[in-house]
Parts: sequence; structure tokens; C-alpha cells
Amino acid sequence: MKTIGIIAGNGKFPVLAVKEARNQGYRVAAVLLEGEAEPALEKMTDANCWVKVGELAKLAKFFRSEGVHEAMMAGKVEKVRLFQENVRPDFEMVKVLMKIRDFKDDSLLAGIADYLHAQGIDLMDSTIFMKESFPGEGVLGKKKPSKEVLEEIDFGFRLAKAMGGLDVGQTVVVKKKAVLAVEAIEGTDQAIRRGGELGGGKVTVVKTAKPNQDMRFDVPAVGLGTLRALISVKAQAFAFEAGKTLFIDQGEFVKGADQKGIVLMGVKDSGHEEKKE
Repeated sequence: MKTIGIIAGNGKFPVLAVKEARNQGYRVAAVLLEGEAEPALEKMTDANCWVKVGELAKLAKFFRSEGVHEAMMAGKVEKVRLFQENVRPDFEMVKVLMKIRDFKDDSLLAGIADYLHAQGIDLMDSTIFMKESFPGEGVLGKKKPSKEVLEEIDFGFRLAKAMGGLDVGQTVVVKKKAVLAVEAIEGTDQAIRRGGELGGGKVTVVKTAKPNQDMRFDVPAVGLGTLRALISVKAQAFAFEAGKTLFIDQGEFVKGADQKGIVLMGVKDSGHEEKKE
């Protein structure tokens, strides 16, 4: 039986990934990040080890001891913790930090991926077990968008893509083609609440992948917390990049949005796809 490694951050994504990996016949060895991962993962995995954020050597040593050559990241680490808490990177992590050009997500995660590769551990596409949880293009749910909403979505999508290209954030909140909030380090749900309160209802929220999104890490994801944020600010629409946005509890999300009359729409990034060809 092949062993796969999972680096578990917060939220339900790691739980779902572990379940699906085991359903597909893998033995699962998980690194559980302290202060982030769900304790329930201890009983769900075949082997596990709790690791503090920044303990890169301990992480690699555990995976090697379990015969892990392929691993995936599942769930986020709240990056704001790096500025608010006493996180002490080990020597290997310090070396990674010294090599990268900045502390942007892409730079930091790519540096970690390079380190793990040197240790004989390759990071996989983090969506490999979750393909059905990435809705495609078009309306998801019962509420159809008006012409005005479609224009807001188009405006917001282009803006979110530009922000993602700068590695600032992947979510924007707009109203009447005015930018109310751009996601930064606080995360999607807080950005929605901030922008929604400024807009006084009927805002449009758009979330995209970054241009050239690396699907090994930092994949756009939404869940019921996002739905609650949308409802709390009386959002009129939530648009997301088709095929690249992970929906946790998708059925409940759609049902809740339908009950509140919120448009859910998957948008294809045709411009960037054409450039890649």
C-alpha cells in the first residue's frame, strides 16, 4: 500500500482530503500543524506527527521515517499568526527564508517545496482527491444574474486577477464598479465583511485563482464561513473562478445561497487560458 503525506492546516479541507485518500487505498501519514489542524485527524490517519509552524526539519524527518515520497498541502495556515505570535523557525526554515526574495505566499511556499524536493519529497497537486468539489462555469444554484450583476462580476473578476498577479489576495468586493475591499492578509471572509459593511448591502464578491496558479498550494477555497459572511453583508452575488475554486460543503453552500437569493456563478478565465496555449 502506497503512503501519501498530507500537511494539514486549518479547516475541513484536510479532513476531506484524508478521507478521500484512504477511500482510494492510500496509507496516510499526516503532519498536523499546531494551532491549525483539527485534532480529529489523529484518529483518521495511519500515522501522524504534530509540528509547530516553522519546524521544517521535523516535518521532513517524519515523512522520511514513514516512507513518504509524495505529499500534499491541505488547508491554510493563518499567515497573520506569523506577525502576531512567537513563531520560531528552525534552522532549515531559516535557510529557506534567507533564499527567498520576499514573504509573499508564492515565494514562501515555493521555497518550502524546493526544500522538500531536495529531501526526496515532492509536493503534489493539492486538489488531486477533490476534483468534484471544484464547480465549473455557469450559474451554481437557482438565482440568475441580472445584466447589472454580470457587469459587476466582469469588473470584479479582472480586478481580482490583477491583485492575484501581485500576490496580494484573491478576493475583491465591489459595488457599482467601486472597489470596497481587496483581500489582504486577513483572508476571504474578513475581506467580505469589511467591504460589505462599507457598501451597505447588495455588494458583489469575486474570488479568483492567481494567474498561473500553482495548484500544489494556496488553492482558492470557500466554505460555510464564507457563506455566513456573504449573508451577513447582504451580498447580491458571489462569483468564483470556474474549475479552480474549492467549495467545502458545496451542497449546503448552494442551498443557503438560494435561500437568501445570492447569485453563485463560476467564471472561466478565458484571457489567461489563451495566453498559456
